[in-house]
Amino acid sequence: MVAVQQTFPDYPFAPQRFEARPGIAMSYLDEGPRDGEVIVMLHGNPSWSYYWRHLVAGLRDRYRCIVPDHVGMGLSDKPDDAAHASPRYDYTLQSRVDDLDALLAHLGIDGPVTLALHDWGGMIGFGWALRDPSRVRRLVITNTASFPLPVAKRFPSRLALGRDSRIGGWAIRRYNLFARGAAAFGTRRKLSPAVKRAYSGIYDGWTSAIATLRFMQDIPLGEGDRAWPLLKAAARQLPSYDDRPAFIGWGLTDFVFDRHFLEQFRAALPNAQVHAFEDAGHYVLEDKHEELVPMVRGFLDGNPV
Repeated sequence: MVAVQQTFPDYPFAPQRFEARPGIAMSYLDEGPRDGEVIVMLHGNPSWSYYWRHLVAGLRDRYRCIVPDHVGMGLSDKPDDAAHASPRYDYTLQSRVDDLDALLAHLGIDGPVTLALHDWGGMIGFGWALRDPSRVRRLVITNTASFPLPVAKRFPSRLALGRDSRIGGWAIRRYNLFARGAAAFGTRRKLSPAVKRAYSGIYDGWTSAIATLRFMQDIPLGEGDRAWPLLKAAARQLPSYDDRPAFIGWGLTDFVFDRHFLEQFRAALPNAQVHAFEDAGHYVLEDKHEELVPMVRGFLDGNPV
């Protein structure tokens, strides 16, 4: 266990570290009783375990909350991916799935879990679940995806700037544009300067911002993209989860994961509890944690594993 060098608002946790690969450590939270039902919370880009802090605080008296910072994100190591780098990390969806599997094995968690998902966490979680879908007993879904870009949805130009433009990619790493932009515009609620810094400051600097760009460059839009096979497999598997409890909390002003994505989840999981908010954005747990945390707690308590 290591002490957190920085302080972050509403983050009174003790992150731990695990060597996911030789020389590369992941930071993660393991909060709650060891024998509690396991909730695995997976963040996306450009956030980190900080996104889940209110939910962890609302569940850890009874539930065991496992919340990793993906490699390159949050308090985890931020290795290079250059050919000569040592240690070197390959920033792909498959690497993320493998890291999650390694973390759960390290913790001895080999039984049923609940997946709580946001942004890229959806593809990481559903990609991991392909190995044994029966382990996933409940789902908590917030502004994410497990399928290709909906036909009616146009790929946002702000993501294309990082995914497809070398100049845009350079600017994102040089000026930390993506994390700063998400902190500024990812909510309808006005965040305090300290909360904005918690989300974005952790990625300041060329080295620290590497994963925020690599996640964008890994977005699968078609055949030939490295994450495409996993995405297609997860999309095929998604409707099979409708036989188990699912909770969907959605911010409708998200410029990426908008109504088009929500409707695809509704179609795949018609029995899910859905709570959609017209006045919430991408970081829906920032905008609506006072409402969503008790709702999720009631959902979990009412649907025990």
